[in-house]
Amino acid sequence: MKTSMTTPVPRMQQALMIWLGVFPTLALLDLVLGGVLEPLPSLVKTLVLTGITVPIVVYLVLPRIQRARAALVRQS
Repeated sequence: MKTSMTTPVPRMQQALMIWLGVFPTLALLDLVLGGVLEPLPSLVKTLVLTGITVPIVVYLVLPRIQRARAALVRQS
């Protein structure tokens, strides 16, 4: 079994990376789907938008942000 000896990412950096993934993704989805979701109640719109946003961020956006952060850390 392989173990990683990397230092953990500070919580503030984790929070910033997550926000950098969530905000633009959610804003884009709101622009694209806002008209379609407009007739729905607010909680249902939120459920739909977050249900789409979270998997996109977790599987597509955050890995790219984490790779970019790792590259920046290696350079310094």
